[in-house]
Amino acid sequence: MRTRSLSLWAVLALLSCAGVWAKSGSAAESQTKGIDPALLAKAEAGNAETQYQLGSRYYSGDHVRRNYSQAEFWFRKGAEQGDPDSEFMLGGLYHFGQGVPQDSGQAFAWIMKAAEQGHGDAEFFIATCYGEGWGVAKDNAQSMVWLRKGAAQGHFNSQYFLGRAYAFGFLGVPTDYAEAYFWLDLAASEEVTRREQKKALKDRHVAASHLTPTELASLQERARKWFEDHPAKPE
Repeated sequence: MRTRSLSLWAVLALLSCAGVWAKSGSAAESQTKGIDPALLAKAEAGNAETQYQLGSRYYSGDHVRRNYSQAEFWFRKGAEQGDPDSEFMLGGLYHFGQGVPQDSGQAFAWIMKAAEQGHGDAEFFIATCYGEGWGVAKDNAQSMVWLRKGAAQGHFNSQYFLGRAYAFGFLGVPTDYAEAYFWLDLAASEEVTRREQKKALKDRHVAASHLTPTELASLQERARKWFEDHPAKPE
């Protein structure tokens, strides 16, 4: 993918981000069995990317016993150096209260730092925070701003919810089936799961039913040019 009461919007935001997102500790407590000593040394020397990698290992239990205390420790190390992946993950820990006290304000603050660096998942989650009032006052206009930021760089959920906003008139925007079709068409064309593609195609069909063949042809050409201007970034 080119590089997200609880509404459907909120549930999908949690699901999209929980898969990539667990008590506080110190390096001295580290259970290092299974951790490459060179990797650990590099992280301890202050390499932010390696600190994120180490946090991810402890978070997921990759070649080491899962330890959320250590995950929080290393994500914080990376986040304090401005690493956007670490900022996003640390914010997720605060959002769910995993390894740290649950704190929506802290979650928003850390994830915003990542979003301001163009982190696609973070941009979508910030849009959701504004849409749902998580850690910040509800603000539909700001939610649309952050949806557009994520959508502009090919983030599926941002494109999908931007399309739905136009198709069904939520987040305070007037219904616009042409804009809805365009963004849902882009979402359906991203490298996503079959289930994600199916839901985007379903809503695109709703938007298409309100458009003429000429309008659809114009929007398809617009989408083609969009992909030309936004080539997929290498993983």
